[in-house]
Amino acid sequence: MIRKTWVVLLYCVPVFLMIGFIPFVLNDYLLAIIYLFFITALLVIRSEKNDLLVLVIGFVVITISELFFVSTGVETFTRNTLFGLIPIWLPLLWAYAFVTIKRSLGVLDK
Repeated sequence: MIRKTWVVLLYCVPVFLMIGFIPFVLNDYLLAIIYLFFITALLVIRSEKNDLLVLVIGFVVITISELFFVSTGVETFTRNTLFGLIPIWLPLLWAYAFVTIKRSLGVLDK
């Protein structure tokens, strides 16, 4: 169980790093490009079955969900470069988080 915990934590490190960039990279478009390079590199280094599918589903689902939340007033963002409502990098961050969740569940399932 300890090994599984460490593997899951290692899968989470890229997400923590991506979140850590947010206060330092104030240009949303630059941050989105950094995230795209980061995600591409991570998937090239290690790709598991259905990672790309989960990434795309996560991107689409989170984009729609966040736009819905903002339009209903549940959430607000000061950085709103995507459709004037949410940061353009946010769906990318969530999409990779979906991949991390999928991989973590796979480790915990074994």
